Amino acid sequence: MKLSIAAKFNLVFVSIFAVGFLAAGVVADRLLKESAREETLQNARLLLEAAKSVRGYTASQIQPLLKNQMKFEFHPQSVPSYSAVENLNVILKSYPDFSYKEATLNPTNLRDKASDWEVDVVQTLRNKPDMKEFVGERDTATGRSLYIARPLQIKDPVCLGCHTTAADAPKTMVDIYGPNNGFGWKLNEVVGAQVISVPMAVPLARADSIFKTFMASLFGVFVAVFIALNVMVHLFVTRRIKVLATVADDVSMGKFEADEFDVKGNDEISGLGRSFNRMRTSLNSALKMLEE
Repeated sequence: MKLSIAAKFNLVFVSIFAVGFLAAGVVADRLLKESAREETLQNARLLLEAAKSVRGYTASQIQPLLKNQMKFEFHPQSVPSYSAVENLNVILKSYPDFSYKEATLNPTNLRDKASDWEVDVVQTLRNKPDMKEFVGERDTATGRSLYIARPLQIKDPVCLGCHTTAADAPKTMVDIYGPNNGFGWKLNEVVGAQVISVPMAVPLARADSIFKTFMASLFGVFVAVFIALNVMVHLFVTRRIKVLATVADDVSMGKFEADEFDVKGNDEISGLGRSFNRMRTSLNSALKMLEE
């Protein structure tokens, strides 16, 4: 198959672009998805820090205020985990796909009881005491969701006053939640996990939109460069070579009266044209000498 210089050039150029286009697509897709995941993680960590702040505020300022009243009436608002969940639930009303839970294996309030997948997360944290954070992904009804879990560990002996046995716990608390749940906890034991779930649909959709825009822009740049290079190849290479070939054909058939090749410029083709013109002049002179 006979191919012109322009066709060979275009074949090489398109092949190189195709490889580069695919490579750029793979890299861009991976980087954008990693960025979307990191964005989701940052949102989740921000919510966890908010929950941590509420827990600390409740423990340091609310509990002391309600300490005496707790003897007569149990106020769940004095429990750090209760306050954290309630506050986060208010925030998350504006983000229904987000969720926060203090998933506990044996909770006092059964709303905090760990579900099947949360039990696995808590057990992972219990089996790895040095793990401060566990990150995972799961499918939900609204799509792929990313979650972060941090261990709920009993570090303050004061907490055991409500969770050792029902007999030792405040009677007002037992009257509300019963004597069967939330007892038997031990110091330094991981009893549950703070679990925040954040949907990945929005950041992934944004990443996909950016990816499509990037690839379309890259393709547009290729088309523009492709057209520009073809125009340049035609003007500075193939067109001049065709003229030189036409003049050479004329000379080969003894038509020395044909116009000389235009040798404007200092590039290789101009140099070739000058050499050809000198050869043409020398050949013409040689033939005239023979004729004499």
